[in-house]
This record gives sequence, C-alpha cells and structure tokens, in this order.
Amino acid sequence: MLEHLVQFDRHLFYFINHELTNAFFDWLMPILRNAKSWIPLYILIIGFCLWKYKKQGILIILLMAASAGVADFTSASIVKKEVKRLRPCNDPVVSQTVILRINSCGSGYSFPSTHATDHFAMAAFVCFVFYKRWRWIWLWAMLWAASISFAQVYVGVHFPVDVFAGALYGILVGWLISLLFKKLQPAF
Repeated sequence: MLEHLVQFDRHLFYFINHELTNAFFDWLMPILRNAKSWIPLYILIIGFCLWKYKKQGILIILLMAASAGVADFTSASIVKKEVKRLRPCNDPVVSQTVILRINSCGSGYSFPSTHATDHFAMAAFVCFVFYKRWRWIWLWAMLWAASISFAQVYVGVHFPVDVFAGALYGILVGWLISLLFKKLQPAF
C-alpha cells in the first residue's frame, strides 16, 4: 500500500513539475515560495492587528508567530529527522527528470514541507481567530497557504504528499494555538 502511495506521489509530482509548465508559473512560483515576498503581507497584518485590536492585537501577532514557530520547529527538527524522506531533486528515482526552478534543492529532508506547515499554521490560526468576524477569511488565508505549498512542488523541492501532510499538520497546530488564544481572550 505504501509503495502505491509513493508511486502516485511521484506521478503527481511529475505532472505538476512538468505538465503544468508555462512561462507565467515559471516566473510566479519562485516568487510565491520566497518568504521575503510575503513581508508586505506580514507588515499589513501586524499593522492592522495593532491598529484595530490594540493589546489583543499584540496577542494575536504573538500567537500567530508562535503558530509558525511551533509548526516550523516540530516539522523541521523532529518529523523530518525521523522520516528522512529525500527531496525530489535528491530522490534516485526522479532526480534525473526534476525541473528545478530555483537555485538550490534545499537542505535536509522533504517530509513534511515546512513551508506548507508554517503557512498553513498561520492561515489556520488567523481563520479560527477571525472567522466569526469575517467569514471570507477562510478563502483568502487558505488560498495564500495553498499557493505557497503548490509552488514548492512546482519548483521541484517537494513531493505533493509532503505539502499535503505539511498542510494538515499546520492546520492542526494553528487550530491548537487558536484554542489558546480563545482561552486567553474568551470575549474576542
């Protein structure tokens, strides 16, 4: 069963990395996966939280950062070191055909995608905190995290299962941290 999943994952990776190739994605996907590209969004979120929610905004910012921090540490320092799955560009079966669209394959292992874990943790945290106030936040937050995750596969540094597992784990972490926020700020 596991071998069938690995084969499906490799085929889906090939489809995304090869068959979806186009000039627009070749330009856009490396930008989406670059953390520096999202600095303006982070500044906007921080500014909005401080302006709109004052002290509660500081807590929101700190716990959103904690969501990413917990997700990042546990996925990169614990799970990846236990699973030890090779990145597509290092995998002996697919490495010869990978189209690597960034300068580096990345260091370390592939499962789960820490980009996916971190961004889905922040997105889920924001969704669970603000859902009652802005129901549309789910669409934009999940689209943001999903686009970054898709870019990881498209540029050739992660398999689809890596980003899917990272997304699920990130959502779990974001939800758990949002429960902490609700415990600290029950009236929010």
